[in-house]
Amino acid sequence: MSKHEQDPIDVLGEVYEKMYENIASDFKKAEHKTADLLHKLIEEAAEKASELGEISREDIDKVSEYLKRDISDAANYLSETGKEFKDWLGFETTLLETEITDQMLEAADPTTVELLKLKMDAKLASTYHTGQITGPGTLICDACGEKLHFYKAGKIPPCPKCHGTSFHR
Repeated sequence: MSKHEQDPIDVLGEVYEKMYENIASDFKKAEHKTADLLHKLIEEAAEKASELGEISREDIDKVSEYLKRDISDAANYLSETGKEFKDWLGFETTLLETEITDQMLEAADPTTVELLKLKMDAKLASTYHTGQITGPGTLICDACGEKLHFYKAGKIPPCPKCHGTSFHR
């Protein structure tokens, strides 16, 4: 299957990962890590994705919101619980590609979490819905508690157990 024949949802997952790689790389290099910088980097990654023309601007905006949600959720979890990144994911980080793991750890590193604790957007919900794209981790169905494991970015399906459409980490 060629790039142009790919499932649009797979393309969104790939764009999510490309944007995340750009954000994490630039964030890691920054001397002063702030929530404003993270917002700026997400917008820059969105512009780069838009220039490639692989997906619509509407989809790029959705992926940007998904990235904000995931990074904010991880940062808040780590700062509030003091637990490890693997606990937020819901599985061992050895199941992820090392580069992605390193990038996610860097972006949600507890030393930078205090700055991000300002909460990227007050209105940014940590509820995940069917049809959205999410990064690696485990989502729990709000209706029945079934766990969905994501080892890479992908589309959130309905719950396989109860067909619920709302999840949390």
